[in-house]
Formats: sequence, C-alpha cells, structure tokens
Amino acid sequence: MKNSCDIGLIGLAVMGENLVMNMESKGFTVAVFNRTVQRVTDFVEGRAKGKNIVGTYSLEELVGTLKTPRKVMLMVKAGDPVDSFIEKLIPLLSAGDIIIDGGNSHFPDTIRRTAYVESKGLLYIGTGVSGGEEGALLGPSMMPGGSPAAWEHVKPILQAICAKAEDKNAPGGYAPCCDWVGENGAGHFVKMVHNGIEYGDMQLICEAYQLMRDMLKMSADEIHDVFAAWRKTELDSYLVDITTDILAYKDTDGEPIVDHILDTAGQKGTGKWTGIAALDEGVPLTLIGEAVFARCLSAMKEERVEASKTLGGIEDIAELDPALKTEFIEKIRCALLASKIISYAQGYTLMRAAAKTYNWKLNYGGIALMWRGGCIIRSVFLGKIKEAYDANPELTNLLLDPYFNEKIRSLVTSWRSVVAMAATSGVPAPAFSAALSYFDGYRCGRLPANLLQAQRDYFGAHTYERLDSPRGEFFHTNWTGHGGDTAAHTYNA
Repeated sequence: MKNSCDIGLIGLAVMGENLVMNMESKGFTVAVFNRTVQRVTDFVEGRAKGKNIVGTYSLEELVGTLKTPRKVMLMVKAGDPVDSFIEKLIPLLSAGDIIIDGGNSHFPDTIRRTAYVESKGLLYIGTGVSGGEEGALLGPSMMPGGSPAAWEHVKPILQAICAKAEDKNAPGGYAPCCDWVGENGAGHFVKMVHNGIEYGDMQLICEAYQLMRDMLKMSADEIHDVFAAWRKTELDSYLVDITTDILAYKDTDGEPIVDHILDTAGQKGTGKWTGIAALDEGVPLTLIGEAVFARCLSAMKEERVEASKTLGGIEDIAELDPALKTEFIEKIRCALLASKIISYAQGYTLMRAAAKTYNWKLNYGGIALMWRGGCIIRSVFLGKIKEAYDANPELTNLLLDPYFNEKIRSLVTSWRSVVAMAATSGVPAPAFSAALSYFDGYRCGRLPANLLQAQRDYFGAHTYERLDSPRGEFFHTNWTGHGGDTAAHTYNA
C-alpha cells in the first residue's frame, strides 16, 4: 500500500470516522490512525470493511502510505493533542507536505502553528468543520485557512466531501460549502464566529420556547406545531428543524422528553472565545455574549431553585384569548427573526474588524455561501446575506443593506412588544433584549457617552473630544479647581 493513499486521517472518534467514510465514498483512498490502535482494528474490520480505507498502526506507517505531497488531517481534541501530533509528524514529513487540523482549535493557536510548521518547510491548514456527525458523513461546511500554497492540493478533496448549496452563478447551479478563507488562523476564526452565532441562534430559539411555555402556558406539542409552521417562513433553518423534531419526541412514558431534561446547558468554549475576540476588537457582540452568559446562569441550577423560593418566580399571567394568543405567537416569530438579523450583523462586524487586525481578505458573501449548507446555522436566511455582500462587499453593517434595513423596520414594533411583555411578566429574554438594545444604540445619533467621558476626565484626567473641534483633538477640564491642567495620556484599551 506504499504511496497509494490520497490522504491520511488521525483520530477515529465519530467526526473522524464519518469524514473518512465521506472521503472514501467520493473516490478517495484514506489511511487512518488512532492513538488507541484498537479503534483502528475495530473500524477497518467494522463499518470500513471492504472499502478503500487503510488501517495503520503507527505514524510512520501512516505517512508511508501517502501520495506526495502528503496530506495528514488531524481530528483530535483541540489544544495540546494537536501540538503533540504536529511535533511527531514533522520529522516524518518532507518539504511541501501538508498538516490539516480539522478540530475546533482556537484561532491564535492556528496562527502560531501555521508559522511554526512553515518554518519547518511544511504547509499547514486549520479548517473549521461544521455539521456534526451527520454533516461529516454526508457533507459538512468547511472553512479552511492557513498556508495558501496548500489549498490547491487539498481543494479537490475538501470540495468533494463538503455540502453543496444552490447558487445560480455556479456550474450546475450548486456551489461547494467550502472555499479558501484566508491566511493562518482565518479559517478557524470564521468557524469560531459561526459557533458564536450558533450560540445566539440556539438561545433565541430557547427564549421563544420559554415565552410560549411559561407566558402562554403552551404544551410541548402545541409549541411543536408553531415551530413546524415557522419552517415555512424566513426562519426556515436546521436549528428550527431539529427544535421541531425535539418537541415532538416522546419519552418511554409517552410524555415529551424535552420536559424531562434538566435545564442546565454545557458549552465547549467557542462561544466564550467569540466574546473574548469581540472584546479584543472593541466590537459590541452583545447578543452572543448574553447567549454565553445564559448558559452560565443555567448551570447555577441549585442556586436558582433556592433564589426562586426567596425572590419569587415568573409572575402570574392571565391566559390570553385564542385570537390574542395567535397574535402574540406571531410577534414572537417577528422578534426571533429580528434578533437573528442582529446576531449575524454583529458576527459579520466582528469578522470585518478581525480582518483588518490580521490582514485577512475575507469574502463575506462567500462565507455566507459556505454556511448555506452542511453547518449547524444553515438557513434560507443566509442567501439574503450573500446577496447583500455580493452587492456591496464593503458593507459596514448588515443593517445598512436595503433588504435587511426594510425587514428589521417591519419587525421592530412586534419585537418591542415581546421584550416589554417578557420584562413585565418576569420571563427572562436576555438575547431578545440585548439584540433590541444594540439596534436602538446603533441607530442612535447621540449616545450619553459625552457624560461618560466627562466622568473619566473628572476622576482621571482622561480627556475628551468636543463637538465644536476636529476629531482627534483632546481637551481636559480642571473640574474641581485644584486638579491642575495635566492630562493623562489618551488611549483606548
């Protein structure tokens, strides 16, 4: 089998196995290795039996099976395991060979690893892979970045196995949901933002669910019917699809299983990374931040239960008559759509800021296309985002696009009504509320930061700019009469 395999893959957990099966189904011969070598045997003698999949039992054997330039894909836990395998692979590879990290690595690690691997004469790719186990098997969304010279060698494989989305400008009317994102950590950065938006979308859906459950006193079956209807609207998406399925799923006692699941949510860190990146870039990523904090608050289960005994729970709400109930459900749909627009607007603003910081040339319409199929946030909504950035690649904020501007204006009255009702009733809706506050802040021509700057100058001589002077000219006032005229250095952290 020497030099017969198109690509090697390390890491036979569910994502790794399914990617291998996907590659093989597209005509590629794949060599596999796993640190626990028994998994190699189980795989090649199990679901991979009779297929063009070669089991190997050492890294030397894996590398020896590969065609040049050798391509080795890591599907291992992010962090130290990736660095460990890179160190072990470097001595076994030759100039121009390619290491691909397909895990959820933090983008600064990918920036560092790209530089390090290139310094050894090799090429490196860090690619986000989205779509879960089903996507890995049937076609994920993939966001590769790293060494540009590597792309031509991995492109045939990655674009063959990825999902395809309708695109009237593409040959055959379909485009691959995978294209080159940019240098070093660009691919993993875009995947991180994808995951942040995923956090936001999930939280928004959960808030819509809670409003129907706790304010409108609807059963899981009734809420299922609402989400099923929403599939036929602009909210049509993978997450709405699976929510519909979840709400209909019955436990062994015949009751909806969702009602038996503990209300504490886990997280793997990508949402937190997105929030930290936004703080580093000075971008108000408020909705995604609230989605992360909502998971943190959910984890405080015992404390919340005790607090509810002392502070009281959700206010008693009079049952609405059927007509008003139907009307309010439609308002919830409008609030969900409006907040979703804000989530993407904030995510794209973060990508634009990072592109300037790291000198990436991101194709924002192309990113929307990559997210159209295979990934967790795939939705018909993304087609409109692609159209917006195709029409204006320099668009500073999605809300300024004519379609989204008109759309969000048509939704805002219902959106305000939902947030107000949630606040009045004591039903938490942090993501809906944060999205609305961002919208109002973004469209406000004069915020109260003039007073904030005066406060900063008063206690710390941090200076301020004036409306009647050019931008960049700073002033200090001796507010107390004994503070002196010396001002602090002007800077933004």
